[in-house]
Amino acid sequence: TLFRSMEIVPIGTTHVKIPACKDHYEWNKVTSCIHNILSGQRWIEHYGEIIITNTNNDSCHCKMTFVKAKYWNPNVHEIEGTVFDKNGKVVHRLFGKWHESLFCGTQSSSECIWRAKTMPKDFEQYYGFTRFALELNEMDPHVKKMLPPTDTRFRPDQRFLEEGNIEGAETQKQRIEQLQRERRRVLEENDLEHQPRFFRKSTDETWVSNETYWELRKEPGFSKLDCPILW
Repeated sequence: TLFRSMEIVPIGTTHVKIPACKDHYEWNKVTSCIHNILSGQRWIEHYGEIIITNTNNDSCHCKMTFVKAKYWNPNVHEIEGTVFDKNGKVVHRLFGKWHESLFCGTQSSSECIWRAKTMPKDFEQYYGFTRFALELNEMDPHVKKMLPPTDTRFRPDQRFLEEGNIEGAETQKQRIEQLQRERRRVLEENDLEHQPRFFRKSTDETWVSNETYWELRKEPGFSKLDCPILW
């Protein structure tokens, strides 16, 4: 129904490199939809098709379909997939639910190849975050000195919100957004464009690493990096 749900259609490609195996996987993203925005129990679903390829090895590729929920079908969050060899022959079939588990084989004979971890205690009070999501903002003292000033774990508003200081988080958020507006104004007045430091746009309009991060992290490190005041 109009205005009761919101679709999010991501663009671009996700890249994962595994140097030890010399593999470079890439895939697109599916559409996400948040239901019952205005009232009722909110829930999210993903639907569409994902194509997973290895740009360094064309021996196989995978096609995954996130099945859109139907009003007359109680099953939701279902996924179906097929792995093809380079000649287009089916070598594996996959099925399951994206938030629970993934199986390889058939309904009568299959093997579980992935299962979601148990949700952390009181996860409902923490926006439904998984353990991985909850730890994204963790600041390890041993790693802190090696991080660039652009790392969002240094954002004070984000830290205050995590600690439950809502008023402090809002004050810091407004201050940071004002800094952003001022930097944008300076760029516009001088007819300049922002240049990302660690990423570049590839030929297919997706953002990829420019391979400078780890080199800059070495001595003398990010402490000598010329960077605007972000936080």
